[in-house]
Amino acid sequence: MPATTHDPAPANPYAPADPYAPTPQSPPGTDPYGTSPYGAPPHGPAPHGPAPHSTTPHGGPAPYSATPPAVPAATPQPPAPGGPKPAAGEGAGAMGAPRVAGTVPPAGTHYPEVAAPPGQGQGAPPNPYPYPAAHSPSSPHPSSTDNMRTTPTGAGGAGHEGPAHTMQTHPVPSWWQRNQRPLRATAVIVLLGLCGLMILALVREQTGTQGLLVGFGLALFPVPLLLAAFRWLNAPQPAPWRNHLFAFAWGACAATLVAILANGFATDWLASSVVVDSPHQADTLGATVIAPIVEETTKAGAILLLFLFRRHHLDSVVSGIAAAGITAAGFAFTENILYLGTAYGEDTMLDPESLSSSATAGTFLIRIIFAPFAHPLFTAMTGIAFGMIAALPRRRRALRWILPLLGWFTAVLLHAIWNGSASFANYTFLAVYGLFMIPVFGALTWLAIWSRLHELRVVRDTLPAYAAAGWFSEPEPWSLSSMRARSMARAMARRSHGPEAARTVTAYQHDATALAQLRSRADNGATAPDFAAREHELLQRLWTNRPLAGPPTTSAALALSRPTIPMWAPYPPPR
Repeated sequence: MPATTHDPAPANPYAPADPYAPTPQSPPGTDPYGTSPYGAPPHGPAPHGPAPHSTTPHGGPAPYSATPPAVPAATPQPPAPGGPKPAAGEGAGAMGAPRVAGTVPPAGTHYPEVAAPPGQGQGAPPNPYPYPAAHSPSSPHPSSTDNMRTTPTGAGGAGHEGPAHTMQTHPVPSWWQRNQRPLRATAVIVLLGLCGLMILALVREQTGTQGLLVGFGLALFPVPLLLAAFRWLNAPQPAPWRNHLFAFAWGACAATLVAILANGFATDWLASSVVVDSPHQADTLGATVIAPIVEETTKAGAILLLFLFRRHHLDSVVSGIAAAGITAAGFAFTENILYLGTAYGEDTMLDPESLSSSATAGTFLIRIIFAPFAHPLFTAMTGIAFGMIAALPRRRRALRWILPLLGWFTAVLLHAIWNGSASFANYTFLAVYGLFMIPVFGALTWLAIWSRLHELRVVRDTLPAYAAAGWFSEPEPWSLSSMRARSMARAMARRSHGPEAARTVTAYQHDATALAQLRSRADNGATAPDFAAREHELLQRLWTNRPLAGPPTTSAALALSRPTIPMWAPYPPPR
């Protein structure tokens, strides 16, 4: 029986033209933006003032129209089983050009060259991941023709009409494999909830109900500020809210519960032993030696769990500082409730005559006003150490063990100095606070801001290689490396297509940052074990979101860029 054939489906009249089709390269010395006075987006500061949204700087229509694309661009799919493979000689050396700044090293077994997006022209570099050809509206869908081809079957080789390829069978996942993620999440929530109830009962026992409520209200003041600061710091590639909620709950419930029980047991043991001569010495030794070790170890537990189970979201110094700071903010919140509630109980018994003699006012001034950053400062040293591991080559195994221990030891040392200064009389505490803690806090703030800017520079320097391969338009790498351009792109998408489009642009920006960090670390010798799979996943998501997120990103870059005026050209006349 002859094979069944079908005529190609008619072209879709509603399919928009592909705005990302490859164009011939501009001759040397010409402006890649045509008649636009704007060259490539500059790396310097952007001008201030309102940005045009309806037109481009050269007066043409805005590249981000008010009508969303009717049909999204073709989405890259994983290679089909037995699909085409790159021919010999294709891959890393196919570009045929010397390596320049912003490009990538030659392809390797686990480090392929930048892949070309689906549907690129002949000038694009070969794709190490051979995607199936994108199906245009004018070509028949594979489901209508592929299953109607004649295939030989049976012993006699007689053919019949059936599927061209047999369907592959996969093992059925077990009940645990299907439900392990919700079960783990439920177990963590239940565990943290039980710890929270226990810590609530312990604090209420020491402070009373009224002291608990007063301490809770006063301890809540610095929490929103600290959370907002660490979320802002991690804005270029933010971790999911659930990760930071877990970190805060771990610090406020689990870490505090273990610390209170361990510190109380250690202090009682010291008071009853021959190591110290008086209960006051036992309290001083417990606060200076025991408490820093116990508290920094329990807070480091949250960072270790995030590093082990959410490695993709704790892979830089910035993400390490943010996770550690939020964990410590939760710990400080519960500890402040305890101290403020206890101070309020003392004031209730002693009835101070003035505010200066109030224990509650003094505790609030020191712990909430002067030093709300103390615990985040200590634990940030552990977070920095875990964040630095992601940038280390895998051959540095010894350093991967030494760095976390060194960060933890630094956190313990800073914590011991802080607690020890409060145990001495006179002006020791003020001297340590002004001459030591403030400079250390300033140095940490500088490191955090510099690391944040460095992440944006990595985006600007790495993504042009993907733009050259066709994954981005030429202005997009600059736009994705500017927080102001990112905000403008989200605002444009929200005004034109609503909140869902703004969320799509946000996901597009985060995936682009993750892709740049992944490629940059591989470029520096710290190739991730799942580099190829992770890069393929990020590129697939970027290509899916590009029809909606690419135009506002490009438009924001053009709106914020300055015209490139040669040194010898006269200044434009005033209008």
